Amino acid sequence: MMLPKNPQRVYLAVGHTDMRKAINGLSIMVEQAMALNPFSGDLFVFCNRTRTIIKILYWDRNGFCLWHKRLEKHRFKWPMVPDEVVTIGASQLNWLLAGLDFTSAHEQLYYSAVA
Repeated sequence: MMLPKNPQRVYLAVGHTDMRKAINGLSIMVEQAMALNPFSGDLFVFCNRTRTIIKILYWDRNGFCLWHKRLEKHRFKWPMVPDEVVTIGASQLNWLLAGLDFTSAHEQLYYSAVA
């Protein structure tokens, strides 16, 4: 896979996206509909209505990259939440691309002290 190894953030555009959109259309969606910076180096993930295609857009130092995966059988476990944008981690993205339901994984805990 040719995605960055350690992206800072991964944003899912919840709902479905018209997969006829390429780099220009998706980068405009990131900026206007998602209210995020497409030049940040973060990954922006989009899925079609039938959940058989995923596109990932990201800025790589001097240009945009667009990664595309189409399933021939089965469907991606795309989240169905009321939010417009969902933030996930790189591990969860790998689970999503592998066909796993990343929403049922153990929740990450944060502590500020031991005792």
